[in-house]
Amino acid sequence: LFVEPLRRFPNAPPAMSNLPHVGFHHIALRTQRWDESLRFYCGPLGFTPKVTWTLPSGYRAALLDTGAAAYLEVFEDPTYTPHPDGAFIHLALRSADVDADIARVRAAGMRITVEPKDVTFHTTNGLGPMPIRVGFFAGPNGEIWEFFQNDRT
Repeated sequence: LFVEPLRRFPNAPPAMSNLPHVGFHHIALRTQRWDESLRFYCGPLGFTPKVTWTLPSGYRAALLDTGAAAYLEVFEDPTYTPHPDGAFIHLALRSADVDADIARVRAAGMRITVEPKDVTFHTTNGLGPMPIRVGFFAGPNGEIWEFFQNDRT
């Protein structure tokens, strides 16, 4: 399946990443239809809530386990108007060292949108405080990427 596209793009990077985190942690999206969205993702798709929390705005958020060591992060926003191209907010990569990964993309000329920082979610599903370390940058096409580090998801 993947051989033909590589032949058409001989200068494409190799299929394996050389970053130590190798793999998506989560993809995030925003929804104005919270209940409907969770029913769909946790129903027909079979995802399960791993972490849930309430944002300072009072809106809800959840990290849904896709069953493949990757998550879908959903943010409730009743004022959100979906973009014609979709509702994704950012792409997140697992990271063993957010600071080093941000330094690497900064050196590559990418714009850092959020410097590395520690955040603690106060979960609403009984998991207690969930400390994470994150850093964000804009990719070459303007897409927003997050390096995500924690030891519980």
